[in-house]
Amino acid sequence: MGAECKYEVAQVAYVKLALHALKHPAAAVNGLLVGRLLDGAASPAAVVSIADAVPLSHHPHHLPLLPTLELALTLVEDHFAAQGLAVVGYYHANTRRDDADLPPVAKRVGDHVFRNFPRAAVLLLDNKKLEEAVKGKSREPVVQLYTRDSSKSWRQAGSDGSSQLTLKEPSTNMVLADHVTTKKWQQVVDFDDHLDDISKDWLNPGLLA
Repeated sequence: MGAECKYEVAQVAYVKLALHALKHPAAAVNGLLVGRLLDGAASPAAVVSIADAVPLSHHPHHLPLLPTLELALTLVEDHFAAQGLAVVGYYHANTRRDDADLPPVAKRVGDHVFRNFPRAAVLLLDNKKLEEAVKGKSREPVVQLYTRDSSKSWRQAGSDGSSQLTLKEPSTNMVLADHVTTKKWQQVVDFDDHLDDISKDWLNPGLLA
């Protein structure tokens, strides 16, 4: 379903997922992508607009537990429904800098999202590109796009996903670098943090204000 679809990532979503990965450099991290399918009347290709990201975990072994995932999905869907948004994908960052493979947990969660949103996207962070971006040396997206094909396999879109994946704001990597200099990543709260201390808000209000 994703082959004819394009994906546009808003600055808020992109910066938030990158900061989540930077907060836990020695762990794999992941989260949900929230957005909507745009009206395709003005374009021959459908466009999925990814408006926000919700950090889920820095202990990914939690995620295969269906009740935990279902709880997170329900809370996220309920909160964003009033804004006309839904869960449209999932993001993942591997532990090792040189690991560019989409892990089984990402495929499983992607499959779960796909059941409710057939144009679901999985974004895999490229740790090497992230390092360059936070130094202000690159304007390339630091994520690789994966979509599910007709054989129900998750495949990288194109050679690097660039033809289907765009950043809504071209200056996004510069904004990310600015937030890194102020150590904004220290303030990121994920769903794991919230379950440990319910006073911590998984919605991260004001994080990028």
